Amino acid sequence: MRIFDFDGTLVDSNGVWVEVDNGFLARRGLTATREYSDTVGHSIFPIAAQFTRDYYHLDLTAEAIMAEWLDLARDAYARQVPLKPGARAFLEACARRGEPMALLTACVPELCQAALERHGLTGYFTRIVYVQELGVEKRDPRAFTQALELLGVESGACTMYEDSPGACRAAKAVGLTVVGVYDPFYACYEDEMRALCDRYIHSFEELL
Repeated sequence: MRIFDFDGTLVDSNGVWVEVDNGFLARRGLTATREYSDTVGHSIFPIAAQFTRDYYHLDLTAEAIMAEWLDLARDAYARQVPLKPGARAFLEACARRGEPMALLTACVPELCQAALERHGLTGYFTRIVYVQELGVEKRDPRAFTQALELLGVESGACTMYEDSPGACRAAKAVGLTVVGVYDPFYACYEDEMRALCDRYIHSFEELL
C-alpha cells in the first residue's frame, strides 16, 4: 500500500500555516519564534493549540485558538491551496496499476476534505486516517503503528510519502519504506532527509 501525507506532500499548504500562525499572533502584538514554529509545525491541532496558549500565556482556551485558526485557514483550503507538481499524475498512475492508497494526515479533517474535494482526489484513497483522531503526534511511531492496524496492512508492505523529517523518522522506526518529499518549509533539513529516507524527491514528476 502507498500511504501519503497531505500537507506539504500532496498539496502546497505549509505556507498557509505560516500565514495563519503569523496572523493569529500579530493580532495580539506577538511574533513567532523559531522554537514556536518548529513545535507547532510538527504537531497536531489540539496539542499545537495548547502549546500556543501556554507558550504565549494567552487568556484563551485551546478550543478558541483552534476555532480562530480554522477561520483563518478555511478559505485557503477551499479555494487556494494548490497540488504539488506531479501529485495528481502520480496518484492516477498508481490507481491505473490497481495499487491501494491511503492518506495519513495531521491536517484538520474539515480542511483536508475541502481541498480533496476541490481537487477531485477523494476517490483515490481507500481510507483517510486523521492523526488527531489517534491522539498522538505524527512524529511518534505509535501514530504509524495505530494507522497500520486501522488499514489492516503490515509495515513492510507499505511506502510512505512524507515531507516532515520527524514523521519520516517515526515511519522508518516501525519499518515502512519512506520517500521524503521536498517542501520549502523543511528545506533546511534536506541533508538529514536524504540520509534518513529510502528515497528523496523534489517532485512527484521524478516518479512518473
